[in-house]
Amino acid sequence: MKADVLLGLQWGDEGKGKVVDVLTPRYDAVARFQGGPNAGHTLEFDGKKFVLRSIPSGVFQNRSLNIIGNGVVLDPVLFAAEARDLETAGVPLKDNLKISRKAHLILPTHRLIDAASEKAKGGAKIGTTGKGIGPTYTDKTARNGLRVGDIADNFEEKYATLKALHLSRLASLGATPDPELLARLEKEWMEAIEYLAEFEIVDGEYLVNGLLREGKSVLCEGAQGTMLDVDFGSYPFVTSSNTVCAGACVGLGIAPNRIGEVYGIFKAYCTRVGSGPFPTELFDETGKRIRDLGHEYGAVTGRERRCGWIDLVALKYAIMVNGVTRLIMMKSDVLDDFDELKACVAYKIDGKETDQFPYSIADGTIEPVYTTLPGWKSPLTAVTSEEQFPENFKAYIAFLEKELSTPITIVSVGPDRTQTIIRK
Repeated sequence: MKADVLLGLQWGDEGKGKVVDVLTPRYDAVARFQGGPNAGHTLEFDGKKFVLRSIPSGVFQNRSLNIIGNGVVLDPVLFAAEARDLETAGVPLKDNLKISRKAHLILPTHRLIDAASEKAKGGAKIGTTGKGIGPTYTDKTARNGLRVGDIADNFEEKYATLKALHLSRLASLGATPDPELLARLEKEWMEAIEYLAEFEIVDGEYLVNGLLREGKSVLCEGAQGTMLDVDFGSYPFVTSSNTVCAGACVGLGIAPNRIGEVYGIFKAYCTRVGSGPFPTELFDETGKRIRDLGHEYGAVTGRERRCGWIDLVALKYAIMVNGVTRLIMMKSDVLDDFDELKACVAYKIDGKETDQFPYSIADGTIEPVYTTLPGWKSPLTAVTSEEQFPENFKAYIAFLEKELSTPITIVSVGPDRTQTIIRK
């Protein structure tokens, strides 16, 4: 059996949570392979809305086993709040959620370092969510990190050692924390650690590979998006982990030859949160209209998302580096009322056109080259089959498939799980 991978192809916020929830009935296990609690996966069904930060989006399907992989960085406080909300809603979380002992922990001082580092950057700040994700991955690669498995092995001493290192780092940034504030944060954090320890802590790589050997189906769930990958994204305005398909291998301990289908998710337009270049960003009323119609605000932070037309240069690049086999288009209904749509098919850099994603996409250096297409001017939210698609919407899909050389197999026409069209 091979593991399928589902990931975002843009700058995150593509709608991965909903799609994982829709696809989960096909799988025996869903495993989150990277990222931290800055990534909010929003799911809506039965008139209820849920935002998942660290917990895999398959938890609402009771037959599915859910795994937080070693590539994830976990904040015990935010995890405890998220998990308790789900338990209150009736989700049997302790029965169907396992946590890899190799996943790294976000400490209270990681969040303080995150804020101090951003402040020190001034105008060059990355635009992080301040959740401590970057500093936690820094400790991981510097071999200083504290892991979930350490909870059962001389934990207090290891915590004190890392805390001392962090306080020294904060002092060098001129940000010595208030002792009373730090004491409150630590108390809350330690209580959350006790709650975290109530879940089954596992060797995730053995669990996932064992499932595959038994013929079980596994869906690997990514966070953020390809263009935020630390290696292949719009560096340095990226996250601190590998959001691409290869991240599933290192984030779960799966060999490359065990990867099966790769589902790539994208919006019918494009958005970005935080700082960093965004070639197709719209600063006019059209951009504001897309934001309002699409309710484009961060699921975790509430920040306004920057909106623009779909960028096919970036999408082709993302499809290539991920080896995408099937595309999933989200939020098609947001564009229902537009007379015409635009798609960026090339970049003009220094007067020359290219369809390749460049080393740097610094603001002001790229002029997007657009193709204009007619809008479909018809509501998609009530559509229940592909045959009911308006002709201009069918033409939009056909245009994208031709440009991207990859089939669009699922189309979302609304936020509810039922508003999902599986194409033939």
